[in-house]
Amino acid sequence: MPINPTKLFDSRNHFIPENIDIIIIGSGLGSLSAAALLVNEGYKVTILEKNYLPGGCTSSYERKGFIFESGATTLVGLDEGMPLNALIRKTGIEFPVRKLETPMQVILKSGKVLTRHLDIEDWILEAELAFGKQGMRPFWEECYKISKKVWQVSSRQLHFPPDSSLDYLSLVRNIKVADFGLLPYMFKNLADLLKKHDLQNNAEFIDFIDEQLMITAQNKHSSVHSLFGATALCYTNFSNYYVDGGLVRMIAAFVNFIESKGGQIFYRTSVERIEKSNSGFKVTTKDSSINCKRIISGIPLNNLKQLYSFKNIKLPFHEMQAKDLNSAFQAGIVFRTDRIFDTLHYQIHHKTPFPIKGSGSLFLSLSHPHDRLRADEGLTVASVSTHVSEPDLWKGDKAEILEKVISILEMEGFLKKEDIVYMHCSDPSDWEQWTGRYSGFVGGYPQTADIKPWNMNSARLEVGLYACGDSVYPGQGIPGVVLSGMIAATKALSDLI
Repeated sequence: MPINPTKLFDSRNHFIPENIDIIIIGSGLGSLSAAALLVNEGYKVTILEKNYLPGGCTSSYERKGFIFESGATTLVGLDEGMPLNALIRKTGIEFPVRKLETPMQVILKSGKVLTRHLDIEDWILEAELAFGKQGMRPFWEECYKISKKVWQVSSRQLHFPPDSSLDYLSLVRNIKVADFGLLPYMFKNLADLLKKHDLQNNAEFIDFIDEQLMITAQNKHSSVHSLFGATALCYTNFSNYYVDGGLVRMIAAFVNFIESKGGQIFYRTSVERIEKSNSGFKVTTKDSSINCKRIISGIPLNNLKQLYSFKNIKLPFHEMQAKDLNSAFQAGIVFRTDRIFDTLHYQIHHKTPFPIKGSGSLFLSLSHPHDRLRADEGLTVASVSTHVSEPDLWKGDKAEILEKVISILEMEGFLKKEDIVYMHCSDPSDWEQWTGRYSGFVGGYPQTADIKPWNMNSARLEVGLYACGDSVYPGQGIPGVVLSGMIAATKALSDLI
């Protein structure tokens, strides 16, 4: 029997104290990761969330008795050396997961079906069969080596990028000789790696690479830095998981831990202004003004800039505008089926023109066949999404696009139109209303080759004000967002001592 996500949380109005040690704005996974580390160290944390549910784009919601994911549908990061693994080891947070044997399948324009195997050797053989042997093995072996090292180093270097003497000291203390192997890649983009292995003219492979990168890096190979690009391409070669009832149950585990340690979360509490005060900062909501010593912002940098003046910030700061960002068109579909699918996640390349600028494929995620917390037996819940570039210029016809999505799914054999029992859809304006995010952008800031690792946006905007989320650590889904929260908490803790 499906469980309404709102039943998982205590959303009663409580009294917000006038003076607080640390306020966290927004309750996305980056914010909750930071909050979990801070309460674990004994600090009192108050989270202000504008919505009626926590989790932001890593949550779930109910419609007509069915449970749909709010944004993210894939859970990665629990492998040894990855951020989510490190966080739950430190805090003891637990939540139920199912490991997926097959992370994803990809249906190319040609009709070829590729299985993105978890095992790197199996995947290389699959890629060679689909795209030819020329350069394929060395390219994927190099990408996989880079991705493993990136996550190992990132989970250890929680003061990166450095912007204080303490950050630099921590960087030196935690560095290992093997880490220097990443240095040559800091000056390359993914196009350089493709050229190195003579793959730059393999058109079908480049098309595949670009659509895969759009899922995790929000950009294409010519614009993605090699370290981020290699890591983004190999996320299916790390363990992928599914949470029965939706990712909101993982969020509930974080919230329960934070509250058990004395933290508080206030829903339907939107921040309207942030100012400096004698005690640190004053945060103004519709109903009150709250003084605090420290702030961690989990909302996009574009939104934060509307609340607080950044004129005194001298650190590297990259703010992307709507023309550079991506939003999404998403459809939630419930249909009857007795088919056993090969996997829960599919990327379907468009074979014919699609009525959205920036859309090259559909990403389809299905509920697990044994998950009765999202739909009753015999029913499957599907989330279908595609990119929308330049979301501020959006003028799409939702009904036309939804009809096109259904026709593609029907043509590829996933469902029959007469078996659909419920469906709804959302566009960039809906995303902006639901999340409050600037221009309704989702997936994070696109990764770009000109932003090198050392001049990424810093989690420390100034002493006392910190930021996390997918506009700080760009594009890497759940692992990257968790990492951003860990870095923000680490820098805040070092400034508190």
